[in-house]
Amino acid sequence: MRVLIVGPQGAGKGTQAMLLAQNLKVPHVSTGDIFRANVGAGTDLGVLAKRYMDAGELVSDEVTSAMVAARLAEPDAEPGFLLDGFPRTAPQARWLEGLLAERGQKVDSVLLLEVPDHVLMARMLARGRADDTAEAITRRLELYHTETKPLLDFYANLVVPVDGVGTVDEVQRRALSALNR
Repeated sequence: MRVLIVGPQGAGKGTQAMLLAQNLKVPHVSTGDIFRANVGAGTDLGVLAKRYMDAGELVSDEVTSAMVAARLAEPDAEPGFLLDGFPRTAPQARWLEGLLAERGQKVDSVLLLEVPDHVLMARMLARGRADDTAEAITRRLELYHTETKPLLDFYANLVVPVDGVGTVDEVQRRALSALNR
C-alpha cells in the first residue's frame, strides 16, 4: 500500500504516520528524516540541502525530489510506503506520479488529517516553541490552505478525510478504518 499523509502543521501527521506505518507494515518515509539523514551523512544532496536550510530557504524541488526518489528506491519501500511531507504542491505530485509510473506503481490513498484552525492554533501555542507565535502559526496555516488545495484537487479521487481531533488512539482507529484496515 502506498499512502500519502497530508494535513496542516499541528494536525499530528508525524505521530499518526509512525503508527500507521507500523500497522500497515510499510516504512514511514518522512522528508524531514530524509533531509536529516542526507545532511548528517554529508551526501552530495545533503550538502545542497544544507545550503538552502542554512540560508533559511525551502530546499528546492529538484533536491527534495532526488532525495525522495533515492529513498523510495530502497528495497523496504518496494511493497509500499507511507509518505509524510511530500508532495506539498501539485507540481511535486505530478513528479511523484511520473516516478511511480516508471516503476509500475501508484499512490493508493491520500489520508487527509482534518483539524479546525482554532484547534491547531491552541495545539501549537501549547507546544511552547519559540517559532510558534500566533502570527507565525496564522501565516503557516494560510500557506497550508493556499498551497494544499491544488494538491488535494490533484488527488481528488484518492483523498480519504479523517477527523484529526481526539486522542492519538482515536485518530489512529479512524485512519485505519478509513483505509479499510
